[in-house]
Parts: sequence; structure tokens; C-alpha cells
Amino acid sequence: MLQRLLWAGMAACVLVLMGCAHSPQQLDPIPKLKGPITPVGQGQPVVVQIVDNRPSPVLGTRGGLYPETSAVTVPAERLRARLQSETEAGVRLMGFTPASGPQNIPHLTLTVAELKYQSPKDSVYVTEAVIRATLLVEVRVANRSYNGRYSATLDQKFGMAPNEQTNNELVSEVLSDVLSRVFKDQGIGQLMLGR
Repeated sequence: MLQRLLWAGMAACVLVLMGCAHSPQQLDPIPKLKGPITPVGQGQPVVVQIVDNRPSPVLGTRGGLYPETSAVTVPAERLRARLQSETEAGVRLMGFTPASGPQNIPHLTLTVAELKYQSPKDSVYVTEAVIRATLLVEVRVANRSYNGRYSATLDQKFGMAPNEQTNNELVSEVLSDVLSRVFKDQGIGQLMLGR
């Protein structure tokens, strides 16, 4: 009887520790533009460039008892590829044509300044995540430029630690929000038109 109780107690401890330790996650978020985008161009060429200015591909950790083992990462090359594709889609929706070309055509540079994932550090269980993204935009036409800074934040509560798919969806949502804010800024299209 005593041996059975000891085994049950050990099993319970293992389950608790499993709930406290989280494995690392490598995400592949897919940002999607939301809402209507006003077309202002008439097919003019625009060079689109994506820069990842994050100091590290690690967004943060998932918290828990051993947060150092639960890093959430988004590789730079995947993030740049996803943003390149969706930014070019936005440029097309604005009525322009993504192109590679000389310096005298408009250049739109989108820079990832921040992408963070924060969980409470003082809790054994992951109950919340705050995800934040900041993008910088520079549009250059000849000797003129337009600069913008755009941010989006999501504060998500959980009943249990989120899996990789859930975190991928959450980071995708934040990136979608901030990218959509970029394309709602009418100043970008106006400068690309040379106004």
C-alpha cells in the first residue's frame, strides 16, 4: 500500500514538472493584410525591400519553471520572405507594381524593429502572453523621403500553455495588424506618386 502511494506521488510530481517545463518553439508566422486598401497608383514600379533589424531571432520565452529552455523564435529568413510577399501584395493593391529598378523609382523599405513575446516570469504556469510588433517604413523618391513607425500589441490569456500552432496564429495576427496599419497610411502612396 505504501509503495503504491509513493508511486502515485512520484507520478504526480512528474506531471507537475512537465506542466512547468516547456519545450522551445520555432514559429513561421504568415501575416495577411486586413481590410480594404485604397488604390492610388496606376501601375508605377516600386522597389520593395524587407530588413530584419531584430538583435536576435528569439522573441522571448514561454515562461514556466524553466523559461531558459522555452524560447520562442522566428528565423529571420522566413520572416523576411513572408513579409516580402505580403508587402508586395499590398503595393499591388495600392495600384503599384513591385519591381527591381534604378534609384530614380520609388523605394519602399520595411524594417522589422521589434517582435517580442513576453510571459509572466513569476508564475509556474503560462497564463498570459503579450506579443508586440513594430515596423518602420521608409519611402524614398529621388531626394525626398517619408518615414513611419507602426506598432501592434496583443495581450492573450490562456487556460493552459499555448502550443506551437496557437502561438504561430497569435504572432501572425499581430504582424497582420501592424502591416495593415502600414498600408492604411495614405502618406506612403502619396510619396510613391511623387506628391
